Amino acid sequence: MPTSTTPVLIGGSIAIDNIKTPTAEGKNLLGGSASFTGFAASYFTSPVHLVGIIGKDFPQEHLDLFEKKGISTDGLERSEGDTFSWSGSYHENMNDRDTLAVAINVLEDWTPKIPAEMASAPIVVLANMHPLNQLQMISQLTAEKPFIAADTMDLWITIANDDLHKVLQKIDLLVINESEARDFCKTSNLIKAGQRLLGKGPANVVIKLGEFGAILFSKDVSSPPHPLAPSLPQLPGVSLFRCAAFPLTEVADPTGAGDSFLGALAGHLASTGKSEFSFDDIRQAIAYGSVVASFTCEAFSANRLAHISRQDIDSRLTLLKNLTHWP
Repeated sequence: MPTSTTPVLIGGSIAIDNIKTPTAEGKNLLGGSASFTGFAASYFTSPVHLVGIIGKDFPQEHLDLFEKKGISTDGLERSEGDTFSWSGSYHENMNDRDTLAVAINVLEDWTPKIPAEMASAPIVVLANMHPLNQLQMISQLTAEKPFIAADTMDLWITIANDDLHKVLQKIDLLVINESEARDFCKTSNLIKAGQRLLGKGPANVVIKLGEFGAILFSKDVSSPPHPLAPSLPQLPGVSLFRCAAFPLTEVADPTGAGDSFLGALAGHLASTGKSEFSFDDIRQAIAYGSVVASFTCEAFSANRLAHISRQDIDSRLTLLKNLTHWP
């Protein structure tokens, strides 16, 4: 059970997924960016509030799983339409996938509505959703200075670029995968991409590298630089940290791993009880994110993620430290 009582507010999609891999298939699975983010955050702090929309076809068993994990669904809007759904097929390497079908359904005209009792949360996660929805959530926040983390994707970079840039001016941390970072910043060099993303507004940027980990870029406000927050000579004022991914011998389904990474990151920050976070705080949060994401990959949907313990997480974090440490 989490020991922190710092609220985390998460907005994003709640979905029904249908997934094929080279060896198995799953239908009517619990999916959506907010779902995975919420499960991951719930191991570190409580309450975790979800803001999203579901349709009349959303399985009760999925709602029961949220409740079992202590995740508040009071911010979920119920609609008479059908739930957002996604169907995809993974290639043999489990990194590449094809989208077979997308049904926007209830998300098409959705406007997030944050209940008043949730709007003052000090930690806010804008999980993957349209940048307009992210801006709508930001406009409803009532905390004096919430820490806001956001995710995005290639679709929004293409069709909602202006709104995405507005989001970047209002957040503290951006999480984005490597192909999206290259596309967004018009460079194949991820170090340059991280630097350019910092220039768009957020004080911190995490570029996810899938099975190869993640890179943290932070604007260095310390003088002199903290010894554990080194800058490359060619990037003055930017601190870097490279975190490995936890190695897995088999991947059953990587869907939601990036969302789980973000949820654990935000959950750990909430568990510190702080209102402002140092480079070292975010470094540690990224390590937790990497570990929690690895559990997600071990089964379809949240079937592994939702049934681990905090001891499982901490044990795997210790192993990751041992695997990546040298004198």
